[in-house]
Amino acid sequence: MIEAVLPSAVASAETRGRLAAIELFPIEADCLGDAVERRREEFVTGRACARRALERLGTEVVAIGAGERGDPLWPAGVVGSITHCPGYCACAVARSDEIAAVGIDAEPHDALPDGVLDAISSRDERIRIAEGPGDLHMDRLLFSAKEALYKVWYPLTGQSLGFEDADVVIDPLADPLTGTFSACVLASVPTRRIHGRWRVEDGIVVTAAFVSHPGPGRVETA
Repeated sequence: MIEAVLPSAVASAETRGRLAAIELFPIEADCLGDAVERRREEFVTGRACARRALERLGTEVVAIGAGERGDPLWPAGVVGSITHCPGYCACAVARSDEIAAVGIDAEPHDALPDGVLDAISSRDERIRIAEGPGDLHMDRLLFSAKEALYKVWYPLTGQSLGFEDADVVIDPLADPLTGTFSACVLASVPTRRIHGRWRVEDGIVVTAAFVSHPGPGRVETA
C-alpha cells in the first residue's frame, strides 16, 4: 500500500503485523531504554521494515539510531521515514541525490477523537474537508497529511512545524481510495509548497510527502 503513494526512486517495506524478531544493533537497543513492551514491539518492527527497505534500495544495512526527537538517523547518502499505527508499519528510504526528503504516515481510517480536528486545523481547512465525500474520513486524512509533511520538513530544514504552520489542501478526488494533496508551509519565507499522495485501504490511511531533488529549486513556491 505504501508503494502506491511513493515516487519510483523510493524503496519501501511494510507489514500488517509483527515481522520476525530481529537482533537490534547496540545503538538501536540503547534508544529503547526502559520503554514499555508495546513501544519495543513498534520500534523493532519499524527497524525490521527499515532493513528490508535499505536492502531493496541496494545499500548496506546499518544501525538506525534516533535523534533527540526520536527521528530515525539514516546512513550518509540516505533519507527516509518510518511510520506505525495499530496493525500497520512501514518504512520508505531513498538516495539523497535523488530525493531530498520523504515523510510517510499511517493512521487508522476513522474519525479523529473529539476536539482534535480543531487543534490541528485552520478554519479554512475545516471548511474544505467538510466538502469531501461522506465515506472518507477527511479529518483523519488531513491529520495524516500534516504528519507526513512535518517528517519531510524537519530533516530538510532542521526546523519543526506546528500544525498551524501549514495549510493543507486535499486535491479533488478522481479516485475514492487514492489521491494527492498539497501544502503551503506558512512558516517559510517565502512560503513553500510541497506535494504528497494518500491512499485508503483495509481500514488504514497512508500519506507520503516528498521533495524530489536536493535544494529549494524543486520545492515549488506558492
